Amino acid sequence: MEPFEINLDGDRREMVRLLEGYYGIRDERVLRAMGKIPRHLFIPEAFRAGSDPYGDHPCPIGYGQTVSQPYIVAYMTEKIAPQPGETVLEIGTGSGYQTAVLSELGAEVYSIEVVPELAEHAQTILAEQGYDRVRIRCDDGHAGWPEAAPFDHIIGTCAPEEVPEELVEQLADGGRMILPVGEWIQRLVILRRRGDTLDQQDDLSVRFVPMI
Repeated sequence: MEPFEINLDGDRREMVRLLEGYYGIRDERVLRAMGKIPRHLFIPEAFRAGSDPYGDHPCPIGYGQTVSQPYIVAYMTEKIAPQPGETVLEIGTGSGYQTAVLSELGAEVYSIEVVPELAEHAQTILAEQGYDRVRIRCDDGHAGWPEAAPFDHIIGTCAPEEVPEELVEQLADGGRMILPVGEWIQRLVILRRRGDTLDQQDDLSVRFVPMI
């Protein structure tokens, strides 16, 4: 298959235009971050040929995993709205693209990936792109990262069948968590901790790879 030719300025600009004009993403920081980050470089080289990395769809990255559709990356990031200096736990590093977006917004990111090859790929490309406020661990995401908790935000890019209680316990007071939940029928779930109270909102219907 012939490699997809990338117009760095035009393709990224069109992606951002779609996010803002069609999907209604309003957070200027998110739009700027996604307009800056070279998404195509986060796709492992073996999967770049024939891929449209700035298209309105997920892209395969190997090992049965994908980098999420740009809209979903923007939407989930906008919902938790991390601020500079806040801590974010990411479950499912994948290609490292969502990690880069969070770091570009100034967050301290702790990211867990269960596939060793993807964890290594993400670590390499994030370092090459200068994202040094990121820590990556190759491990099972269900348990989170307890020694670094509590986190201001938690974001999941893979779907457990139910919200893991271990992750809920690692969410700081006032913190937000967003992750897909379900097996065959999935939805984004948004949780907000207020003291001892946990508010839960069911959001978009989605399709993510399972949390394994």
